This record gives sequence, structure tokens and C-alpha cells, in this order.
Amino acid sequence: MWGLDFQFDETADLRRLKLLNVVDEHTREALAMDVGRSITGNDVVAVLERLVAERGAPLFIRMDNGPELIAWILRDWCRLRGLGTIYIEPGSPWENPWIESFNGRVRDELLNITEFGSLPEARVLIEDWRNEYNTWRPHSSLEGLTPAEYADNCEHQHQPTHP
Repeated sequence: MWGLDFQFDETADLRRLKLLNVVDEHTREALAMDVGRSITGNDVVAVLERLVAERGAPLFIRMDNGPELIAWILRDWCRLRGLGTIYIEPGSPWENPWIESFNGRVRDELLNITEFGSLPEARVLIEDWRNEYNTWRPHSSLEGLTPAEYADNCEHQHQPTHP
């Protein structure tokens, strides 16, 4: 199951940054941290399409009821791909605990301490942080392995599917 959520920050010129975070709930990997000034339902589908091509599809996607996540394009894409959707109740972040925990780390360890000069700089620094999180940080919930190590050892990995 993958969890999806958005986070917001800004560049030094006070222009908004929007992050689409995607976490594999089993391996705890940060699969994507897509950054833009805005992210639409079409953008969410493009990120998920890329991830499915790279990793195979999950059985379910868990997310809140934000407008980009209830958009018809995303619902249709999930239905056509055979993916189940689990929408959490409005105002109930505890129903999506892995992505919320991840977002807390992102906020504390990256967004609160980094001033992004531009959108391209934000994209590079956020992707660097994502790679470090996946490959260099052991998790106690993963028996001391990093998310990437755990995923490599996982017996139930998704296999890429061909449409």
C-alpha cells in the first residue's frame, strides 16, 4: 500500500512550493517527493504512472480527500489500473500514519531548516534528502535496515506490470 499526501513550503521569494509525497507503507521508502508551484490531479497521475512503471502497482493507495486526490482523473486511473483507493476521513490524519510520520520528519529535518532559493534548487535538495532517507537512515521498525535495504530483502516486492 502506498500513502500519498501534500506538504507546503515556500522559496525565499515567498512563492509557494507544493510537495507530493508518496511512501510505501511496507518498506517505508519515500517513493517520490515531487515538487512544484502547484500539483494537479493530472500531475498526481503522472507521478503514480512513473512509479508503477518502475516498481509495479500496489494493491491500494491511501490518501486524504484533497481536491487533487478525489479528482476524476485519479479515480479513473486507479479504477483502470485495478488499484483500490482508501480515503481517510476529513480531519483524521491518524488514519494515514506512515505518510503523516514521514511528513513530520520532512518538516523537522528539511523544510524548517532549509531556505530554498528557487524551485529548481528545492527540487534538487528535496530529492537529495529523499535519497539519503531511503539509503542511509536505518529504521528500528525495519530491524535496523534502511528502507532501501529492507525493500531489497523483501519477499513480496511488486513486479512491474505491462498495460
